[in-house]
Amino acid sequence: MTLNILFAARPERWSSYEAPLRKALDSAGLDATLGMDLPPAEVDYIVYAPDSPLQDFSPYTCAKAVLSLWAGVEKITHNETLKIPLTRMVDPGLTTGMVEWVTGHVLRYHLDLDTDILRSDSRWEPRTPPLAHERNVTVFGLGALGTAVAQSLATLGFNVAGWSRSPKTLSGITCHSGHEGLKSALAHSEIGVLLLPDTSETANIVNATTLSLMPKGAYIINPGRGTLIDDTALLAALDEGQIAHATLDVFRREPLPSGHPYWAHPKVTVTPHIAAATRTSTAAENIIQNIVRGETGKSFLHLVNRDLGY
Repeated sequence: MTLNILFAARPERWSSYEAPLRKALDSAGLDATLGMDLPPAEVDYIVYAPDSPLQDFSPYTCAKAVLSLWAGVEKITHNETLKIPLTRMVDPGLTTGMVEWVTGHVLRYHLDLDTDILRSDSRWEPRTPPLAHERNVTVFGLGALGTAVAQSLATLGFNVAGWSRSPKTLSGITCHSGHEGLKSALAHSEIGVLLLPDTSETANIVNATTLSLMPKGAYIINPGRGTLIDDTALLAALDEGQIAHATLDVFRREPLPSGHPYWAHPKVTVTPHIAAATRTSTAAENIIQNIVRGETGKSFLHLVNRDLGY
């Protein structure tokens, strides 16, 4: 039996994914037709990017699953035409990239590297940098990415806490959950890392109230979702000194508009949504592994809970 796998994403993604997907199919021993233009009623699986032109899934009457190329699925979870299982991308390469990016920015703040990198007109003022165990770091969001980041920072010796919607238990991490747990997590956040999903419950979770609960002079790192932050509240907290600095990789509008206050603010570092990129080779293996599971009667990996939105 030949499987029909539709690749539903922008054309430029096809050029980078076609070869890795075909290689992964060959390695798995699957006989499959892979393409961007297949008869909807004959499609078995849809490899999908939420910014694809495909938004109506109703013609795909035989499809068994939609396999997203993105870690974030908030743009598709509420699509009422999607009745079949939806999986999100959990790519080992993406996870490693996120861990490395966050660790770099945590160390920048922890060691105050911006101050210690001298110029010819700088004052020579030697100091003793703190050690990791003297720094409290909180990771907000303990999914696959948040857990990997928290565990990596703990391995370096940081005093790491985490917060999630539902209770979690992680070795070496102080885990908080729920409304009351959020207060404790914020109080621990000398450096706060935002890796929560984009849902109605997490929108503007960083606001005037929550910012006031962080230690004065705290740092914020956001490689998660732009909607997590009330931008006006963060700017006010930066101006008041409640927050010392923020590194922001994601925004409500991308690219960040040229006139946005973040560009000119001396206490904001803007990066162009680069914290974690999906690697086509490992992502393709992930996708084909799920197709193999579907064909052998096993449950899909990284299945999305449509009610929760992730």
